[in-house]
Amino acid sequence: MIPKHTGDAELDISVVLPIYNEAGNLELFIPELSAALQDLERSYEIVAVDDGSQDESVAILRSLKEQEPHLRIIEFRRNFGQTAAFAAGFDLSRGEYVVTMDADGQNNPADLARLLEVMESGGYDIVSGWRQDRKEPFLSRRLPSIIANQIIGRSTGVQLHDYGCSLKIYHRDVAKNVHLYGELHRFIPALASGAGIKVAEVGVRDRPRQFGRSKYNLFKTVRVILDLVTVSFLLSYMARPMQLFGLAGLLSGGLGFAFGLYLAVYKIVTGADIGNRPLLSLAILLMILGAQFLVMGLLGELQARAYFEVQNKPIYVIRREE
Repeated sequence: MIPKHTGDAELDISVVLPIYNEAGNLELFIPELSAALQDLERSYEIVAVDDGSQDESVAILRSLKEQEPHLRIIEFRRNFGQTAAFAAGFDLSRGEYVVTMDADGQNNPADLARLLEVMESGGYDIVSGWRQDRKEPFLSRRLPSIIANQIIGRSTGVQLHDYGCSLKIYHRDVAKNVHLYGELHRFIPALASGAGIKVAEVGVRDRPRQFGRSKYNLFKTVRVILDLVTVSFLLSYMARPMQLFGLAGLLSGGLGFAFGLYLAVYKIVTGADIGNRPLLSLAILLMILGAQFLVMGLLGELQARAYFEVQNKPIYVIRREE
């Protein structure tokens, strides 16, 4: 028998599609996705989030909705970015499982059955797609992706071959409790790892884009790198910022104090003038920086406590209670 949705979910599956100028792909992709979902014999919805498209994407979605009653259209007032589209889809989804996909047709809807099977059989919280035989240029797309995946995996401790693959399935508990901004949608498995989730990776097919052009560019790569720094901080020092800033403060202040002590001893022993020595300026600068780092750590501790206490947010996550 087909398992039914549980908890507060109204449906079994919600598919979140961020859309930006994909008019040429929607008429082919939405019917293909609907057919794949119907084959699963689950209750479902397709949450299409239009991220301020400037083409006919919204008009085509409205036309498709006449044939696909499970299609929901969320229209942004302007372009907010893919992460915002995922966040809106997560907030408005009603399924026990939340699936994310690209609407450009490169993700194959037929792979949904395999990802869902792995999630349910293994009790995973996230199952991520791993694109096989990618149809993109090696130097401009695949090589940077390989390097980025290695850096992300080592920085966050969650090893995935393909963080950039949008085809993923999340359990409702994960989708509803992750907070997204910047370019953090690709880091969801890493962000959720702090709650002790189980992640699996499954090979999926990659197809060439038929219409339109990729939204990926080098500027987006820079933003991803900056967001990686944010993710690394959140995972390691979210609840204890003093551990980071305090250590930096002690190292800086201690080194400055050592330089100052050396100069003081040197003056006492030799009687030489040290007022114009660069080392003295460096010692003073390091001690000031050390004090500033300690103050930043204290302010961070106060903000962390305000975050957890004012919002009544626990510092733990319970898997189940029996």
